[in-house]
Amino acid sequence: MRYAIGLEYDGSEFLGWQIQRQEPTVQGCVERAFAQVADHEVRVTCCGRTDTGVHALGQVAHFDSDAERTERDWLLGANSNLPAGVSVLWIRAVESSFHARFSAFARSYRYLILNRWVRPALEARRMSWCRAPLDAGRMHAAAQVLRGEHDFTSFRAGACQARHAVREIQEITVARAGDVLSLDVTANGFLYHMVRNIAGCLVKVGLGEVEEGWLQRVLDARDRSVAAPTAQPEGLYFVRARYPAEYALPEGPPAFPRGVDLS
Repeated sequence: MRYAIGLEYDGSEFLGWQIQRQEPTVQGCVERAFAQVADHEVRVTCCGRTDTGVHALGQVAHFDSDAERTERDWLLGANSNLPAGVSVLWIRAVESSFHARFSAFARSYRYLILNRWVRPALEARRMSWCRAPLDAGRMHAAAQVLRGEHDFTSFRAGACQARHAVREIQEITVARAGDVLSLDVTANGFLYHMVRNIAGCLVKVGLGEVEEGWLQRVLDARDRSVAAPTAQPEGLYFVRARYPAEYALPEGPPAFPRGVDLS
C-alpha cells in the first residue's frame, strides 16, 4: 500500500531534507518514525527537497508499507516518534501511481523578510532580516516580468542538477504586513536556489539600488553572475504542492499568508 503524507517542519535544527552522513535530516527523522510504526524499514520520498535551515508548511511525501495500520494509527504513531520540530499533518492511502514529486503539477514557496532596523530575536531563524526600508510595491511590480515560461538560468545555483532551466511561474507576489514582507511564488517546478536567488534580486530592487527594469535584463542574460547574491535560507518555506483531483489529497496551507494585504 502506498501512503501520501503532509508534513510541517522547522528547518532550523536540520541539515536539510535529504538523508546524508551528517545528522539530523528531516528525511532521516521521518523514516525512522514511520519505521517504528510499520515494524520495518521505510523509505520516504518528498515533493521538494529543502536545504539546511529551510522550513515547510505543507511538504508532501509518500512511502510504501504492507503493515496494516489505520490512518490515525500511522499519524499518531509517527508523531510520537518525531522530534518537536517535525509534525505529520495528515496521511492518506493512495493509488500506486501516486508519486510525491512527479505527480505534482504545481508547487508554492514563500520567502519572509523582517524589514525593520532592529534585528530579530524570536524570528531570527524563521525570517530573513533587512534593516533598510524596502519598497514592497516596487518589488511586486518588478517581479511580474518573471511570470510565465522562461529560461531561469540567471536564478539557478551552480550545483543545480536539473536537465534544463525552463520553468513556468504561474503566480508571484510581494506584499507587506506590518514589518514583514512576503514573497510568494507558485510554479510548475523550481531550480536549485531559484526562490532565494529571486528574493536576493528583489531586495536590490526594494532598496532602490537598481531600477525595476533591471530584473528583465537579469532574466534575459541567462547568466547567474549578473544576478544578486543568494538570499539567506531562514526565510524560505515550502508552502504546498498541488496534485490531480483524482488523488483527493488535502489542499494544504493557503497560497498566501493570512493577514497580508495584497492590494
